[in-house]
Amino acid sequence: MLSVDIEKQLELFKLDLKFDIEKEVLAIQGASGSGKTTILNIISGLVKADRAEISNGDTILESTEKNIYLPSRKRDLGYMFQNYGLFPHLSVEKNIKFAMKDREIYEDLLDVLRLRDLLKRYPSDISGGEKQRVALLRTLVTKPKVLLMDEPFSALDAELKEKLYPSFSELIKSLNIPVLIITHDNDEANFLADNIIHIDKGKITA
Repeated sequence: MLSVDIEKQLELFKLDLKFDIEKEVLAIQGASGSGKTTILNIISGLVKADRAEISNGDTILESTEKNIYLPSRKRDLGYMFQNYGLFPHLSVEKNIKFAMKDREIYEDLLDVLRLRDLLKRYPSDISGGEKQRVALLRTLVTKPKVLLMDEPFSALDAELKEKLYPSFSELIKSLNIPVLIITHDNDEANFLADNIIHIDKGKITA
């Protein structure tokens, strides 16, 4: 179980929330600027909270009380960034395989995500939707213990989303790990998530 209890003073409000994720998919929804991405950045170790108690099972990722702070690279988290974070000098294939630990997922998803024909191309030669699918597969093949996803389907058109949702939903649930998805899309949250929480100005409202 991923347990998150964090506080951080932002420019316009204080981020202050607590939640747990079992081996399930949790979606966080809220307006732009409500603190959604900051939550992911704190959990991943990219941003330091003012106060934090974050653990995954028996592993403490961050504890201000115990003075523990694992750097991002040691947290065993998969983080799919909204801006993709692809290496421009590497081909699609090399981007995906950069930190690959799970060959089976790689082979299974090349066709599901329609990427097999793009392997030799470079990020500058593919569309935003294609970059997003590459980033998604690159995150999954690291075999993370927790999966964090920031607007994972925002660059895809409605038709492609409809085709990808069923297989993707089956896949992330089969990982049997905590999955946290940030999304503004109600349909996406309702289709993919086991539970949904809403935040406003850094606090959980429902």
